[in-house]
Amino acid sequence: MHIAVIGTGYVGLVSGACFAEFGIDVTCVDVDTVKVENLNNGIIPIYEPGLDKIVEKNVAAGRLHFTTDIKSAVEQALVVFLAVGTPPQADGSPDMSYYRQAAKDVAEAINGYKVLVTKSTVPVGTGEWLRNFVSENLRVETDFGVASNPEFLREGAAIEDFMRPDRVVVGSNEARAIEVMKELYRPLYLIETPVVITSLEAAELIKYAANAFLATKITFINEIANLCDAIGCDVHDVARGMGMDNRIGRKFLHPGPGYGGSCFPKDTRALTTVADKFGVETRIVDAVVEANERQRDAMIPKIEKLVGDLSGKKIGVLGLSFKPETDDMRESPATDIINAMVARGAAVRAFDPVAMAEAKHYLPDIEYAVDEYDAIKGADALVIITEWNQFRALDMEKVKSLLASPKVADLRNIYEPSDMREMGFEYVGVGR
Repeated sequence: MHIAVIGTGYVGLVSGACFAEFGIDVTCVDVDTVKVENLNNGIIPIYEPGLDKIVEKNVAAGRLHFTTDIKSAVEQALVVFLAVGTPPQADGSPDMSYYRQAAKDVAEAINGYKVLVTKSTVPVGTGEWLRNFVSENLRVETDFGVASNPEFLREGAAIEDFMRPDRVVVGSNEARAIEVMKELYRPLYLIETPVVITSLEAAELIKYAANAFLATKITFINEIANLCDAIGCDVHDVARGMGMDNRIGRKFLHPGPGYGGSCFPKDTRALTTVADKFGVETRIVDAVVEANERQRDAMIPKIEKLVGDLSGKKIGVLGLSFKPETDDMRESPATDIINAMVARGAAVRAFDPVAMAEAKHYLPDIEYAVDEYDAIKGADALVIITEWNQFRALDMEKVKSLLASPKVADLRNIYEPSDMREMGFEYVGVGR
């Protein structure tokens, strides 16, 4: 089987490389000639652990190709994935202009039966729109199928998530398209991966609903953490006691400065716009979006509790990406927190293992350190914003000697408060 993947952003590149790892012949298409040239030369535009090795392996094996020629890619393919960006607009709804252009280009290149598959996160109803739009723009009279196959990839663990997923969701109203998609995912049958077959509309909604639920879980434990701060108990104890209930589960019960990234903020807002379109209230999701924004603001008083007035203070920051194992700065809590400190007169010096090049586009006016210890040298406080593993094993005696004052705001709760205080640190966490 030959497939084409339109778009070599995060979703498209990971999906294309992993399908090639299944043994499928894959052509990834992008309009960016420089990106395509770099990919053909082994230069990966994103940081994702293990992706470079999979790309290199499958390019060498002749199963993975990169091109700007959408016509030839579509002509050769039985399945065409649309994986272009759908960034949020000011009102929270996704910008579908890239998707529309990709759909038009695909329609004009179709030369026989194809299954057109939405991989991007799109509004409910996009599948039916795609069928009508492509039908209007075909240059060759032919039948084609339409399916929705949402991705559930966690940045930093995307390869494992694709190769060993919890489930595969395929939405389509056409039996032939469903059979083609089942064949495409046949390698996962060997590990007994559940395949959820549903309607186009349900598949489109599943992605929004799943991300909104996870965002709600994060926001809930953040609010419980704030309550723990007021009461004087440890949120880790509360989360552990909650998570042992199988109906709740332990995952996503880790408090912090709020969720970020390319999915949760975008998809929660998009879900509310979808609901508005259908005249349905989403009070819980609306509250989640609002509470997440407040959570970032709530980190500043914690830091001020340690250092007092931030004006003229030097703050060392560890972690800039929205989560570990990625360089993604989109909607990262670090951006808002650092900007708030700078607005209050603080001088910030920051370090991140992989995200600093990207961070400079979001935070051009701060200093960047060469390593974690360089970031905190002479600082009035250390603020940990992203829980990279290497920050969990800092030489704390060295940290104390480098800081102008032994003060730590641990916004990810990676250290034990009692241990830190025993070592002589003034320490604040989230709900601890």
